[in-house]
Amino acid sequence: MSSPSTPGDAELLAHGELTVRGQVREASNAVLYCSVAYEGREAACVYKPVAGEQPLWDFPDGTLAQREVAAYEISEATGWGLVPPTVLRDGPYGEGMVQLWIEADPEARLLALTEDDAPGEGWKAVGPAQIDEDRTALLVHADTPGLRRLAVLDAVINNGDRKGGHLLPAPGGRLYGIDHGVTFHVDDKLRTLLWGWAGEELPAEAAGVLDGLERSLAPGAPLATRLGELLTGAEVAAVRARVGALRATGRHPEPSGQWPAIPWPPV
Repeated sequence: MSSPSTPGDAELLAHGELTVRGQVREASNAVLYCSVAYEGREAACVYKPVAGEQPLWDFPDGTLAQREVAAYEISEATGWGLVPPTVLRDGPYGEGMVQLWIEADPEARLLALTEDDAPGEGWKAVGPAQIDEDRTALLVHADTPGLRRLAVLDAVINNGDRKGGHLLPAPGGRLYGIDHGVTFHVDDKLRTLLWGWAGEELPAEAAGVLDGLERSLAPGAPLATRLGELLTGAEVAAVRARVGALRATGRHPEPSGQWPAIPWPPV
C-alpha cells in the first residue's frame, strides 16, 4: 500500500529494484503489481511492460507506455500533480511504464446515478444511463476543482479512455488519474465521463495553466523536447494545437457527435 506521492518518488521508481508481487487480472494489457526499493525506501507500484501491450487499430504498436509517461510530464507541467509519478525504464519483462501505486479512498464518491431530472448541488450531469429495460437514471459526477482540472488535462492530452475506474481519490482529498495509454492521438479522440462542464467557460486558474503550457510547448522548450522523446513530432504539434484551441475558445470542449463520447465500459 502506498501513500500519495512525495518528493523523490520518480527517482525511486527509475532506479529502484523492481519485484513483481502479482498481476491486475481485469486489465486488457499486462499490468503487474510490484514493489520497488532504493536506498532504504520502498513503495508499491504498477509495471506495464511494452511486451504486454495489446495491439490497437488506431495507435502504433508498442507506444502505450511512452504515452503514459508523456501524460505524467504534462501533468507535472501544469503544477496540478494529477498523474502519479511515472517513469519509463527496464524491468523484469523488458522496457515498460512504472507508476507509483495509489490506494484509493473507499469512502470518496465521484460518480453516482440519480433518478431525478437534474443533478443535485455539488454534482454535474453526464447523461442518461440505462439501468434495466424499463428504467433509466441520470449519471452524474462530482463538481470539484480536482475533477475539473482533470477534465482540462484530458482535453490537452486527448484522452480517449477516461473511465470511472481511472479516477483515484486518495485519502486527504487528493485526486489522481491513471491509465493514460490511449492518449495524444493526432485526431480528436476525447472520450470521458467528465462532460459535466462541456461548453462552460474555463476557470481563470485553468486559463493561466494553459498560458504556461503554451510557453512550455514552444519548439526547443524543455517540455517540448521531453515530449519529443516519447511521442512523434506530429503528436507533439497536435498537443500544441489543442492548447492553443482551448486558450482561443476559453471553454471546455463539447462532444463532437461523430463518435461515442463516453468510453465503454464507462467504469
